[in-house]
Amino acid sequence: MATQTTMSPPVHLSLPTEAPRPAPGCDVCAALAGQRSEAYRRGDRSAVSDCNVEIGAHRGRGRC
Repeated sequence: MATQTTMSPPVHLSLPTEAPRPAPGCDVCAALAGQRSEAYRRGDRSAVSDCNVEIGAHRGRGRC
């Protein structure tokens, strides 16, 4: 078995994407954006991410 004597190459990460914007006039998107703001205020980054996913999926399905 060979022993590795060199370091692995560096990992390159991309910048975080922008948060999805709620669709104008959509009550569901507005509610999710409000939940996201509250989650961000209390430091719950997991809930912020969940809201971002929900807004993106909701808009992607054309339900606004």
